[in-house]
Amino acid sequence: MLKKPRRAARYYYLKLLRLQGDPETLARGVAIGVFVGITPTLPLHTVLALLFSYLLGGNPLAALLAAATISNPFTLVPQYYLCWKVGNWVLPGHLSWHKIRMVMAVVHSDLGFSESLRSLGRLSTEAVTVLLLGGVILALPTAIIAYPLSRRLFTAIRTKRNQKHVLD
Repeated sequence: MLKKPRRAARYYYLKLLRLQGDPETLARGVAIGVFVGITPTLPLHTVLALLFSYLLGGNPLAALLAAATISNPFTLVPQYYLCWKVGNWVLPGHLSWHKIRMVMAVVHSDLGFSESLRSLGRLSTEAVTVLLLGGVILALPTAIIAYPLSRRLFTAIRTKRNQKHVLD
């Protein structure tokens, strides 16, 4: 059972390593993807990753891969839980666990994209506000940390590739 998550993580890691481009642009894409992947905006992850990549000059493939790596079936429940806890800590209003379960049921349902958005829109503004605020508070420092780490990684990969081409 543990081999499948490791295999999936390795798959996405290798995909990231194989990306071509400027280390700066790739790192910006990874930071965008990490940010989007942590926020509780699951029906919109792809759209948001592509939009932010376009607006901020990040690599869209790196953003999509990072978002998919961060937000997966194994991490969704802990992420939404942390978003709820942090959002409830910052905003004085208490958001019940029942309302959170309703949000998770909509996210995990087989509803289409538009129906999923309509269902989420019917939930209270409080639930969305608490989750989004908690998500942004968690996502921002993580994305800020991901940027220099991934830039260093992509710079090292580029240097290694250049040395290999010189030797060939």
